Amino acid sequence: MGKIIALANQKGGVGKTTTAINLAASLAVLEYKILVVDADPQANATSGLGFDLREIEASIYECIVDGIDPSNALLNTEIEGLDLLPSHIDLVGAEIEMLNLPERENVLKKVLNQIKDRYDFVLIDCSPSLGLITVNSLTAADSVIIPVQCEYFALEGLGKLLNTIKIIQSRLNTTLEIEGFLLTMYDSRLRLSNQVVEEVQRHFQDMVFETLITRNIKLSEAPSYGKAVVEYDATSKGAVSYLNLARELLQKNNMTKIDSKDKVIK
Repeated sequence: MGKIIALANQKGGVGKTTTAINLAASLAVLEYKILVVDADPQANATSGLGFDLREIEASIYECIVDGIDPSNALLNTEIEGLDLLPSHIDLVGAEIEMLNLPERENVLKKVLNQIKDRYDFVLIDCSPSLGLITVNSLTAADSVIIPVQCEYFALEGLGKLLNTIKIIQSRLNTTLEIEGFLLTMYDSRLRLSNQVVEEVQRHFQDMVFETLITRNIKLSEAPSYGKAVVEYDATSKGAVSYLNLARELLQKNNMTKIDSKDKVIK
């Protein structure tokens, strides 16, 4: 299948990398073949999956700028079925180096086309910006998941992101779809969290994932150990949330026979 899904939001700290790592790990645990593409110069997805950035020999930067075969940059994670195309701080300079490239918005798409058919899903962790690397990610993607944190400024900036998506749909990637809005950092005890959920659901209706990603200390701790939360503590609320999200994503893509009433793990 090789469906490419970008995780994008120009706001930082909304849960893009957390979702990329943990959704990918959950899908791999459910026995699907997954690739995480770390398209953020901060390389948090790379370190969050247990890799030392100082030991990365080839990354997405070399694939984009030097044209190396992405197969030579792939890393196998500790989770069976989950691979990583790592990032590096050099990616900061890639946007400048790409300015003079022909079809500069399609460079990442050409890279991923070489390897996407090996996987069921390719998840791209985008940087918190709307720069050329993010535009490349959205041009390469079949769909986009937009994480939205359940906090006061949740809807701030969403208009700019949606406008960027519309421009890309009209000019660069006519088949790009919104996979869904994902509500993150949810705390049922807080009135504000519940208000944000209601507001986002009212605005975007069926485009919002039913699964809510709850605030969970294990989710915060897991990256410091270089693990996904399903490895770190499979019984935690964070692990359960992302397993539910994985199952919902599979349902949306007609890749599971799970009944709706059985979708949520208690």
